[in-house]
Amino acid sequence: MTAPLKADLVLSGGGVKGIGLVGAVVALMEAGYTIPRVSGTSAGAIVSAVLAAGFDQLTPYEVKEIAMTLPYRKFLDREPFTKVPLLGTGLDLLNGNGLYKGDFAREWIRSQLRDLGVRTFGDLAFDDANLPPERRYRLVVTAADVTTGQLVRLPWDYHRLYGMDPDEQEVADAVRASMSIPFFFKTVKLTSTEGLTSTLVDGGMLSNFPLDTFDRTDDKAPRWPTFGVTVLPNLPQGNDKVIPSLAPLHWFGGPSLLEALITTMIVGRDQAYLNRPWVSARAIRVDSNDVGFLDFKISKKQRQALYRRGYNQTVAFLSTWNFTQYLERFRRPI
Repeated sequence: MTAPLKADLVLSGGGVKGIGLVGAVVALMEAGYTIPRVSGTSAGAIVSAVLAAGFDQLTPYEVKEIAMTLPYRKFLDREPFTKVPLLGTGLDLLNGNGLYKGDFAREWIRSQLRDLGVRTFGDLAFDDANLPPERRYRLVVTAADVTTGQLVRLPWDYHRLYGMDPDEQEVADAVRASMSIPFFFKTVKLTSTEGLTSTLVDGGMLSNFPLDTFDRTDDKAPRWPTFGVTVLPNLPQGNDKVIPSLAPLHWFGGPSLLEALITTMIVGRDQAYLNRPWVSARAIRVDSNDVGFLDFKISKKQRQALYRRGYNQTVAFLSTWNFTQYLERFRRPI
């Protein structure tokens, strides 16, 4: 009898490019894989949360429909004064706030999870004696704490860094923190039990594609593989360097550097990371260069094309994947 296929999954950030991640997830589901644990950053956090909550409930078709009907345009919920193009944009940037509140995104995520019977991370906990107690969750969301200057993995770090009970924290709040692209979405504040208030932003500021999230730190081989799916752009081609909502500041010649800085922070580190053989061997790369990561007005045709590329490139990856060969080449015991 053939053993069931298992794989942990790490999904990169990428804004609206996350539709390509969904295509990859559906291909894995249809190939017969179960996903014990899933981690995501930014857009990957949204997909990961729905997958962790609904893997045993949703069909591949239903997963695809969620992506195809996600109301991206409504994610752009501005504060009233930011409707004045130049003045509002400038005030938001000077105040360190985002152009968009992110309230609709949080409520949309919360409603999707509620329909699947999930509210807190306690709803996603499971027993696995091979894992430390603080890591026995189906979902990990990455964010960057710019107050303490470190990458945080939620729910793993709730107790260690903030003194909070991870089982009591809302999943939607962690996902919303992970997607807080600086200057675009309003940051998220988190106050520890000791009274320190941290500012959380998009995890991509420190690592947009932490494929090593579930890797073992001892000298033993993994029980099953971890696959990564990335929709990171190719910066040398000059893509993804336009943030449309900052366009008014182009009148002063200012935002081009800001755009380049944000984009480089989000994807620059991981381009070098992806070139490492042991990373590349288990990474599924989805071509997404024709869609900007902040193109929230993406068309239906673009959604379908991006989804199909994620699906097809995952099928192609699986056709050559060999876990035994991977272990022999990269995970020999020390």
